[in-house]
Amino acid sequence: ETKASVGFKAGVKDYKLTYYTPEYEVKDSDILAAFRVTPQPGVPPEEAGAAVAAESSTGTWTTVWTDGLTSLDRYKGRCYGIEPVAGEENQYIAYVAYPLDLFEEGSVTNLFTSIVGNVFGFKALRALRLEDLRIPPSYSKTFQG
Repeated sequence: ETKASVGFKAGVKDYKLTYYTPEYEVKDSDILAAFRVTPQPGVPPEEAGAAVAAESSTGTWTTVWTDGLTSLDRYKGRCYGIEPVAGEENQYIAYVAYPLDLFEEGSVTNLFTSIVGNVFGFKALRALRLEDLRIPPSYSKTFQG
């Protein structure tokens, strides 16, 4: 079975195998985000959540030469849960955990550019909204204000 036969359109990369990790146990040091996602027709909710985790952390549309220099498992975002939104058709809350090492200390710009800067025009999704964000105290303490 090909991606085309399940409704994926050109340019939608399969991220579920690497970035959808429902067995992941959230750490106190993780930055946690809850996204409301509306997948494109034919894109399973788990794939949509995994795509958000990938594209907002270490995923990219192509192979890059630096792939072998860093540990994907150490830096990747993980979609650890998906729940349907009550009363809304084809809308889900995707829960994503990001390791603290992914972000520059004391930089709100880096944090938000990473989490929301690259994913809002993503082909796998019809709509996306950041609903909630938990920043651990260990990261908050790196800010000067």
